[in-house]
Amino acid sequence: MFSRKPQISHRPPTPPASKAGQARAIALKVANNPWLSAGGAGLLFLLTLVTLIMVMGDAKAGAPMVRLSLAHAAAAGSEVPGWKEALADEGEVPLVTTDEMMLSDTPIELADNGMVGGSAIITLPEGGRLEGADGPLVPVAGAALAQAPLAGLTAPGPGGALLPVIGGDGRKPWQAYARPFTANGKPKVALVIGGLGLNPAYTRRAIELLPPEVTLSFAPYAEGLQSWIDLARAHGHEVLLETPMEPADYPQNDPGPYTLLAGGAPGEIVKKTEWVLSRASGYFGVTNYLGGRFVTSGPAMSSFSGVLKSRGVAFIDDGLAARKGSGPPRASADRIVDEDLSAEAIARQFAALEAGARSNGQAMGSGFAYPVTLESAAVWTRSLEGRGFQLAPASALLSGR
Repeated sequence: MFSRKPQISHRPPTPPASKAGQARAIALKVANNPWLSAGGAGLLFLLTLVTLIMVMGDAKAGAPMVRLSLAHAAAAGSEVPGWKEALADEGEVPLVTTDEMMLSDTPIELADNGMVGGSAIITLPEGGRLEGADGPLVPVAGAALAQAPLAGLTAPGPGGALLPVIGGDGRKPWQAYARPFTANGKPKVALVIGGLGLNPAYTRRAIELLPPEVTLSFAPYAEGLQSWIDLARAHGHEVLLETPMEPADYPQNDPGPYTLLAGGAPGEIVKKTEWVLSRASGYFGVTNYLGGRFVTSGPAMSSFSGVLKSRGVAFIDDGLAARKGSGPPRASADRIVDEDLSAEAIARQFAALEAGARSNGQAMGSGFAYPVTLESAAVWTRSLEGRGFQLAPASALLSGR
């Protein structure tokens, strides 16, 4: 019943040729000629391409462009924010990568030197816009700070390394190495950029691109640390050293062999803190790297703070240790500006800092040397004065002097 019927071929008689039939025959003959059909196909392709360009408008619409709008820190290969992510080879991680970042909705093309060019725009929540100058964001010149170490402010420590000390005249290292600042009555806004020293490209970019009032923070494990600090101070930046502290998920997240542990003996905490302090000269203070567990330990923080106070070094934290510990001059960041690595989210944090400065007279933000952070901060800091704020170094916000 369901067997396949045999296929029988029936050839109908050939009708007389008409004009339409003759045209059809010529067309079939042309189609069967490989040379003529290839030429026709090529002509059809060209006509189609021209039509698409006329409709779409921009023949370069598919070209790579820089988009500063990161959902994740793809450019830095991050898992945990900070200097550990900068360990990638400079050659493997470009300063700015294509198709990963965008300031607001405006695409910014890479210049031949890999820097960001074009007109950088950040859209603020209230509708304001921060615009960079047309063309690449150029380095900012700043008055150089004195080269470290300054006479009378260091003494040999264990192993011969220099440690900061309070001078015979009472002058403290935090006073001597802080960037000079004179308030003008406007609300003060400070910004600390950390994670520097491990990736040469990002470090140099931060030093050269950001205004000298921006405070720079360096990892103690960086090679050539003193040279980086010297270069930063030559560009007018005051400097912090990062102190690795025990995080809440330690040891799964291990900041390194000199991590200050919440349960560490006082002598051990002193020894590790002095190791950090001996890594270089020219910093006015230290800051925390991680430390969710360490800063909750009163005895541990007391030992740590005691070392800093005895040596005249300030302590600035990223907000994690706010109102914890006492002794040395202190300041805490009001917010981390790049926990969400998109230009729009960073712009909202900048706007919140401005609101805080208007309410309280001052505010401080903290961030890391991700490309999106550096480029966004470079544009934002250049616009602060015009909107009624004074960009200040972090040392200007210290209390307990």
